[in-house]
Amino acid sequence: MSVLSPRALPIDQLTATRASGAVVLIRLYVGLIFAGEGVLKFLRPETLGPGRFAKSGIPSASFLAYADGTFEIICGAMILTGILVRVAVLPMIVDMIGALTITKVPLLWHDAPLYPSEGGLWDFFHEGRLEVAMLCGSLFLLIVGAGGLSLDHRLGRAHSESAA
Repeated sequence: MSVLSPRALPIDQLTATRASGAVVLIRLYVGLIFAGEGVLKFLRPETLGPGRFAKSGIPSASFLAYADGTFEIICGAMILTGILVRVAVLPMIVDMIGALTITKVPLLWHDAPLYPSEGGLWDFFHEGRLEVAMLCGSLFLLIVGAGGLSLDHRLGRAHSESAA
């Protein structure tokens, strides 16, 4: 039974991957950046955590900054280890779309609280490069899965063998 067949179990569909082991390079990049940024929200609250969220005009800045940091640490660790990667990247995709929308899109109108002296298309491209890279990396992992060097691959293979 194919993992993409209607009778496949949800866990098979989540952990299925046809991608090569080289996907681990994308996973390492995406996972390390998310986990690292999450940790920094706790280590540098004024510049990267609640202080930054408040300066951006986000309501409930303290709660949301620490919740975001927690999600980034947990999802980053899941992406790094290759466990339920498709599940882990979903909140991170939302996170990156939110970061771009709230902190970077205002640059286009010269109205970004975090970057008062900047604005325009080129500043948007420059300041948004990390969020765009993380969004693209997360979308890539959502599409192809965790790759051959992952716990998802091992779980999928073990589950397939036990079902046979």
